[in-house]
Amino acid sequence: MDSVDAVFLPDQRGPTSNPLLDQLPSYQSLLYRRKSSTNSTNNSSSKRRNSSQRGRFGSLNRWTSGRAENKQKATTLQRPVREQPKTMEEKRVDRDQRREQDRRLGGWSQWRQSMRRSLRRMKDDGMDWLRSLELWRGEIHVIEGMFGTGILSYFSFLRFLVLLNFVMFLLMFGFVMLPIVVAPSASGNLTTLFTNRSECSEYPSTARRGLVVFHQYITDLLSGTGFLEQTYLFYGYYKVGSIHFPRHSYNLPLAYLLVTVAYLFLSLVWIVKRSAAGFKQNLIQDEDRFQSFCNKIFAGWDFCITNENAARLKRSSLLYELRTDLEEERIKQKIADRTQKDKCRIFALRAILNVFVLAVLAGCFYCIYIATIFSQEAQMNLAASNFILDLIYEYLPSIVITLANFVTPVVFSLIIQFEDYSPAFEIRFTLMRCVFMRLASIGVLLFSLWSKITSCQGGECPCGYNRKVYPCWETRVGQEMYKLMIFDFLIIGAVTVFVEFPRKIMFNHCNCGLAKWWGQQEFAIPQNVLEIVYAQTICWIGTYYCPLLPAISTIKYFLVFYIKKVSLVNNCRPATRPFRASSSNFFFLVVLLIGLALACVPVLISIAHVHSSHACGPFISYTTSWAVVPETVKTLPHGLRTFLYALASEPFAVSLFVISCLAMFYVIALAGAHKKVINQLREQLAMEGRDKRFLIQKLCQAQKRTSATRGSSSATSQERAPYHAPSREGSGVFLVQPAPDSATQV
Repeated sequence: MDSVDAVFLPDQRGPTSNPLLDQLPSYQSLLYRRKSSTNSTNNSSSKRRNSSQRGRFGSLNRWTSGRAENKQKATTLQRPVREQPKTMEEKRVDRDQRREQDRRLGGWSQWRQSMRRSLRRMKDDGMDWLRSLELWRGEIHVIEGMFGTGILSYFSFLRFLVLLNFVMFLLMFGFVMLPIVVAPSASGNLTTLFTNRSECSEYPSTARRGLVVFHQYITDLLSGTGFLEQTYLFYGYYKVGSIHFPRHSYNLPLAYLLVTVAYLFLSLVWIVKRSAAGFKQNLIQDEDRFQSFCNKIFAGWDFCITNENAARLKRSSLLYELRTDLEEERIKQKIADRTQKDKCRIFALRAILNVFVLAVLAGCFYCIYIATIFSQEAQMNLAASNFILDLIYEYLPSIVITLANFVTPVVFSLIIQFEDYSPAFEIRFTLMRCVFMRLASIGVLLFSLWSKITSCQGGECPCGYNRKVYPCWETRVGQEMYKLMIFDFLIIGAVTVFVEFPRKIMFNHCNCGLAKWWGQQEFAIPQNVLEIVYAQTICWIGTYYCPLLPAISTIKYFLVFYIKKVSLVNNCRPATRPFRASSSNFFFLVVLLIGLALACVPVLISIAHVHSSHACGPFISYTTSWAVVPETVKTLPHGLRTFLYALASEPFAVSLFVISCLAMFYVIALAGAHKKVINQLREQLAMEGRDKRFLIQKLCQAQKRTSATRGSSSATSQERAPYHAPSREGSGVFLVQPAPDSATQV
């Protein structure tokens, strides 16, 4: 910093400066800003004041930079040698210096240093061992090397869902199923819930009796009926009030409710934690298109790629990104040049197309509603006659939902072409429409079921629900979620075997124009992500009604990983529209959060609003599932009960809301201040670039003048004398020499 101050202030006693540095763009910008903010008209006083300010700021900068350098040096010295950004030769020298310093230490200090190194080495070995136990570590590295980090993000997301569902299964198994299993061997007594012998408590068995045809077992296995209905798989089996062990009793209804809240809350925390890093990356992305071009050209290559075909695809994807950016710039310019008439025409066309999209969605939802009602009535009225026909009736809502999920993305892709959006916004908007279609279809299915569950022929239901059709309506909802999960897995396998594999064979061995036009199947990351988000939403909703659904989902995702891997390596090619790993992970988690929010709505409604079944499940004695909470609170000690009532009171809720608002305002203000600092740093970086460009131009001009002067002086000296040694004096460019009469004002 002393040398820098010497350049700008060669003599601290006077206000003189260098005229060349006075022409720097950053200096002129600072001069303009300070002139606009001052009201002084005395030039001499301004010179003295600004020179003193510059001296103070120079010393302050030297102090702060010195502290930063010392702090960075201390941090660097504390880090291991192999983690420092140095060459191998420098690392060897640093290692020898550290060993020499260790020899000079005393016995106690040497022992501490050796113990610290041993603990650090043990920690590193332990972390390496834990990484080696990571699920699919080798397979994911192979995929990363062949296809890059974009497709890697999909498989990493799939691994995250496997772990999430496995943890959900452990919660359900440990707190709901395991106490029932171990109660007989642990001298525990199961208190089975019974109500008065009314018509509401009748639950006829659906197990098949007598001679059963083999295909009926297949029907039961695929639909969750028959022998599977009265098992640990569904809600109706857990008809237990409490488990009395020798020293304590276990409240199973409360545990069932708390585990449901726990897995939803755990999913929320885990997803938010994983999405925080991606949110930061998306938040600090520069909006400057010039920097985006530089990042793609100089830092856009994925060095994890080791496959030649993947390298060609990465090259084409970078070209596609550049074309997309240029197209967005062209569309922005086109939008800026639009007249009022063009704007009205575009808005009217978009309004008409969005009305058409709403009509398509309404038609799909109506078909799902009709299919669900027809399927429920057919299962109640028709006897089992034909195996194929029975399966069609069972899976009719799933079939309609799957067809809607296949047809609507194609329709949306055709419509978006006429709405005149930018390419990037086209992708995001189409994906959000597909997300809404997939997740809302589950909501329509549940609404159709609840419309049948809560309606009776005579008007008001005496049991609170339609007992004659649905003696245990929670089990029926669990069966529908079970069928959706199974059918989704069957569709993924069928598409891989009967669509993608024959398409690859046709592309490789058929030279007809249709096969070449159809081309090879693309591994579209967004569509594959929507599939597993759709399945995960089903799992979140269905776990309350089907406690073993997380285990089924874990096995399903485990198989889907290998199915998708084989399909990617043998049948598919990466999509031409690339997705960066950072933005992809954040997008996946945002869509997953939307699915979690949608899943919480029906679960919370069924817990707090819909009447519990009187014939099955752990909540026979309660009107709703939530009623177990106030009943349990009443049995607690007086002090704890008073504390919980205080937490549930309105004053506490208002206070918590006010504190949350204050914290939110503070975070918003802090984010605004950080954004302002970031913008200032960006301006400073841009100004430094202009300064460097200006100095390089001046240096080139000085070199040209010096070379011209040398040429003329050498020609004159050759005329006067045969030879003279060339003089190097005055051939340099001296920026430190002050001008005698500089009129710089700061």
